[in-house]
Amino acid sequence: MTTQQQRGEAFRDLHRRDGLFVLPNPWDAGSARMLAHLGFEALASTSAGLAFSLGRRDAEGAVSREETLANAQAIIEATPLPVAADLENGYGDTPEDCAETIRRAAACGLVGGSIEDATGRVDAPIYPLELAVERISAAVEAARQLPFPFTLAARAENFLHGRVDLDDTIRRLVAFAEAGADVLYAPGLKTRAEIAAVVAAVAPRPVNVLVGSPALELDLVQLAELGVKRVSVGSALARVAYGAFFHAAQALAGSGDLRPMGEAIPFDRINQLFRR
Repeated sequence: MTTQQQRGEAFRDLHRRDGLFVLPNPWDAGSARMLAHLGFEALASTSAGLAFSLGRRDAEGAVSREETLANAQAIIEATPLPVAADLENGYGDTPEDCAETIRRAAACGLVGGSIEDATGRVDAPIYPLELAVERISAAVEAARQLPFPFTLAARAENFLHGRVDLDDTIRRLVAFAEAGADVLYAPGLKTRAEIAAVVAAVAPRPVNVLVGSPALELDLVQLAELGVKRVSVGSALARVAYGAFFHAAQALAGSGDLRPMGEAIPFDRINQLFRR
């Protein structure tokens, strides 16, 4: 795949074929190259992974739209795979902010992205339903005006912000589907009953489920049996990498123990992975 049209069609078609597919989340060009080497068919950026790589906290508006899109472009250029992006809340409160983010995402080479209903404010973490739907509608309209397929995921963030309200989450996802979102996504779902209810409510639209948390009760086979179309890992792979780094550095700084560094991927192997 060399053109944006080809990548957009390939990404769209992954959501139309039978079965579940895994959409892993690199945080830079190197991690993207490694995931492509392992045979994954598409990639999606992670806002948390990017924030951590910049030494910042996630979900606090600490990473700008320009930084997010520059990171996405580096990932796009690293492999021939379709790439979607975590576009957070569209980098603004208004529907036009969301539309402009979709247009800029497309301009940098992305063929998909997600818009969430989280405000980034502690006092009012979730947009009111009417505004949330208007924001998704504007993003959908911008995506439909593009000359290639752009797969838009709409995210309901209740569960990540202490609002464990499945009924409201489903109400939002159904409204987002009716507004034209291609994929529905409620990060933080953990149980078979929650996930099954979401899949049934928005059918036949595809559902994305976040995996990688020990609290999730289901494996990939079970998620597929429930009708989940797509799974992503969010910041999990970035945290695995940073966790191993921190463990080895902590041992070095503390007792001077060199053994954790012996678990590193061999130089020749990783160097070979990055051969063009």
